[in-house]
Amino acid sequence: MEVCGCWKRLLLLSLRLLFVVPAGLPVRSQGDSQSDNKVMDNITVRQGETVYLSCSQGDVVTHTAWLNRSSILYAGEDKWSVDPRVSLVTLNRDEFTIKIENVDMSDEGLFVCAVQTSSKPRTTSVHIIVQVPPKIVNFSKDLIVNEGSNVSLMCLATGKPEPAISWRMLSPSGDGPGSDEEYLEIPSISRQRAGEYECTAVNDIATDTKTVQLVVNYPPTVLEGRDVGVTLGQRGVLQCEADAVPEADFEWYRDDRRIFNGFDGIEIENSGALSKLTFFNVSEADYGNYTCIAINKLGSANTSIVLYEVIEPTSSTLLQVETATLLEVTSSVLTQTGTECYHLWEGPGAVQDGNSGTSGTYTPISLLLIVALQLLLKF
Repeated sequence: MEVCGCWKRLLLLSLRLLFVVPAGLPVRSQGDSQSDNKVMDNITVRQGETVYLSCSQGDVVTHTAWLNRSSILYAGEDKWSVDPRVSLVTLNRDEFTIKIENVDMSDEGLFVCAVQTSSKPRTTSVHIIVQVPPKIVNFSKDLIVNEGSNVSLMCLATGKPEPAISWRMLSPSGDGPGSDEEYLEIPSISRQRAGEYECTAVNDIATDTKTVQLVVNYPPTVLEGRDVGVTLGQRGVLQCEADAVPEADFEWYRDDRRIFNGFDGIEIENSGALSKLTFFNVSEADYGNYTCIAINKLGSANTSIVLYEVIEPTSSTLLQVETATLLEVTSSVLTQTGTECYHLWEGPGAVQDGNSGTSGTYTPISLLLIVALQLLLKF
């Protein structure tokens, strides 16, 4: 056992002395050299994939080994690496191939296949380049800020090649501020800049994205109230709408007296940005000026609404209106008819009364008056 252990240590030392390649890729030796060094093209592999490393044998081979940074992976059929991802695929007179599974960044670098033939040593070297998809590793959490604050959103990512970073606003409009930097700076933020922002990290391998929600608090603004006219005894509703973040609380006042839900048969219903003040049976005392106040932690705003009386027309009122209309129409007809009669009386062949000279065409006028009176009597 001790002899075997000494042999392995001696073999390791010999391989390192014979085959360790200094920094930089080896260059093929001159023809009179006793070694034959070959440089293969770089191998590019993505993180997590499997790579095969192979070199040709030829001639009569006495020793073979695969090394990584002077660490022996395989010496012939003997595995020296403790890494379970490394395994021997082929070892014969023509080929010496090993496999590395689930390649990681730690595998990037120079690998050397060393072959000792009966005549001279020979090495084949290859450089493995590991590409890593982007991954966002440091990202801003959801933010709640007050309007007018300066905001900085962070997006840091790793990957190889180094990923490019970009910011864009997803909602509500999608046309908000953007950036190609790791930090998105929004000075003196307004309520229009609130929404969802997306950071994208992209390289030749893949893309990674993350989103952050940005909430902007601002004091209430109240839409101008609309006066409401209601008939006595009917149902009346006053409405108050406010825009605010966080949502506003509503208070209703009549003069300087606050109104509470259920007060004198009045109902107050708040739903999001809208508040309704409902009168189920409007009385004379209900008419007047009302004030709605919207409040949140950043401020308040108010508007005034007038509840006024609307008088329904009665049957006597309708009769007066219709009679006045009828008289106006009749007067217009009489005026037109009288003018026509006058022209007939003055014209050739007009028939006249022998005593008074009054035109006989006044008879139709009398008939029209009678018809008008009959119509009036129907009401």
